Amino acid sequence: MFYDPTYLCFMLPGMLLVMLASWYVNSAYRKWSQVRTRSGLTGAEAAQRLIYNGGLSGVQIQGIGGQLTDNYDPRSKVLNLSQGVANSPSVAAVAIAAHELGHAMQDNEGYFPLRFRAALVPMVNIGSWLGWIMILAGLFLRITNLAWLGVLFFSGGAVFALATLPVEFNASARAKRLLAETGIISGEDEQAGVNNVLNAAAMTYVAGLAAAILQLLYFVSLVGGGRRRS
Repeated sequence: MFYDPTYLCFMLPGMLLVMLASWYVNSAYRKWSQVRTRSGLTGAEAAQRLIYNGGLSGVQIQGIGGQLTDNYDPRSKVLNLSQGVANSPSVAAVAIAAHELGHAMQDNEGYFPLRFRAALVPMVNIGSWLGWIMILAGLFLRITNLAWLGVLFFSGGAVFALATLPVEFNASARAKRLLAETGIISGEDEQAGVNNVLNAAAMTYVAGLAAAILQLLYFVSLVGGGRRRS
């Protein structure tokens, strides 16, 4: 875009928070990926057990490249597990697999926050590139209403980040409960490990929300300042 010290003032706290959250989740993953579960189940085996217990016969498991790239695709009903999760009998692996399986359960139940977040995707995809173009065009042409409309479009990213929190927190709560109920993990030490991994992952979404809000506030400040100058 262009260099603006004010942008750095707004975004630096968000960037630092995102970096801290990334360090935290990677640190928790490294620690608990070295701790083997007493059940000896790998992430894929744990997911398969939860699929069976939850009556989710339509959900399939497949591998995906990368690290911490695990996800559930509601369109194809596929649970994508990275190699480090699928093939590892570690506390971190079963925690991540169970979290993603939690999303499959949300999808199966028609969990409203998940459906609401999915409905936001088209708006966010359009607003993420069109919003800032409208803002800059409005400021350059001194069409304040166009700039504010751009801010409204751009705000979709912050709304999406906010809508993500209940979806992710609920999936983690399901994972913690299901892992204990099915005996995949046992003992306070393994429960503490699961909590550590999933709580660290949750922090990444909180950090993402903070960064999205700060970026939105920057554009609000930019348009509001441009209006005062005009």
